[in-house]
Order: sequence, then C-alpha cells, then structure tokens
Amino acid sequence: MRKHNLLFLIGFIALILSGCASKPVRLLETETEPAAATAPVIHANDRASSIALQALAHLGTPYRVGGLSPQTGFDCSGLVAYVYREGAGLALPRNTFDLAVLGQAVERAALRPGDLVFYNTQRREYSHVGIYLGEDRFIHAPASGGEVRVESLRADYWMRRYNGARRVIVPPG
Repeated sequence: MRKHNLLFLIGFIALILSGCASKPVRLLETETEPAAATAPVIHANDRASSIALQALAHLGTPYRVGGLSPQTGFDCSGLVAYVYREGAGLALPRNTFDLAVLGQAVERAALRPGDLVFYNTQRREYSHVGIYLGEDRFIHAPASGGEVRVESLRADYWMRRYNGARRVIVPPG
C-alpha cells in the first residue's frame, strides 16, 4: 500500500511540474535561467529521496515568518523541519544556524537529493536553507510575499551567496 501511495505522489508531482514547465517563469530578477522549467528526476528508493518528494509536495505554499506547516505557511527552516519530520521521521532544529552543524559537510559536486544547502541572504552566513533535489536544483521557502519554489543552484544570485551543504541522512554502507 505504501508503495502505491509513493507512486501516486510521484505521478501527481510530475503532473503538476509538467504544467509549470509549459510556462517558465523568471523566479528572480537576478536569475539567468528558469529554475522551474524542468523538474529534477528523483528516484524514490531511499529516505533521502522521500524527503525531496515530500518537499515537492509543498510547492506554492506561501512564505510565513515562523511558519511550520502547509496550513500556516513556511519559512525556510520551518519547511526543512516539516519535510524531514514527515518524510523521514526526524526532528530537526528550527533555525538555520543549528541546522548548519548537523550531519556531514558535503562538497557541492557531491550533493544528493535531501541534502541541506545553505546561503548568506541577510549579510550573515547560514541565514537561509533549502533542500537539494538533484540536477542543480533546490527547493526552499524564499521570503515574505514568496512561496515555496524550486530554483537553480547555478543562478548567479544563489552562486554568490552559497555557504555550503550538509547531509543529515547518511546512506548505509
């Protein structure tokens, strides 16, 4: 039964994202490519991938300072905490500074779906966090007036503000 639910969720998300792909929207004025134009391919074969899928289920949820749920909206760390709790059963800290010391540091070239990516968006390191999806894309709750969305790690805005990444879910072996 659980496998059928996961397959349904994957199909539903693919349907939603294909609708977005037909009309690319410029997500940031500084962005050089439409990040949501193509959805990353995510293989639902482990907990880390289920985190990425759980995050994608919240595309379009409004940003809200201190927000912790789809009903109230999310801020960046609220989205991460909710997705990890629902997707992997893990309770994570509620602020970016505490998240930035969890798990293992990961080089940008070695990122995997479910890894946390950190940015300096408020003139201080680790002031913003998102969840890596694969194919140089991440999902996050951006700022007041925004909504949960997918963006490209390669966009100039994010490249200049990148602080690093952490792997909270460590694969077996």
